Amino acid sequence: MAIAPEICPNCGAEVPPNAKACPGCGSCAETGWSGEAHASGLGLPDDNFDYDDYLEREFGKSKPVPRGMSRFWWVIAVLILALILAMIFL
Repeated sequence: MAIAPEICPNCGAEVPPNAKACPGCGSCAETGWSGEAHASGLGLPDDNFDYDDYLEREFGKSKPVPRGMSRFWWVIAVLILALILAMIFL
């Protein structure tokens, strides 16, 4: 049998140490205590996670610079296209 959690993971009510079911909602090990009850004591972060703050700490304040094709390759592409069109029409 699973150990009763201090706070019910289903309704949030306080559960007495040797309780077999939650006094608030009636949930027990068969109806949902086992996995959530053990995970609730791990100290994992809650829903207040700030993604923008995380990105700033991990990657700094600089924004990524998009890199496209350089002008050199655009000029080469236009010259090749002009050469193909010249070969077709001449």
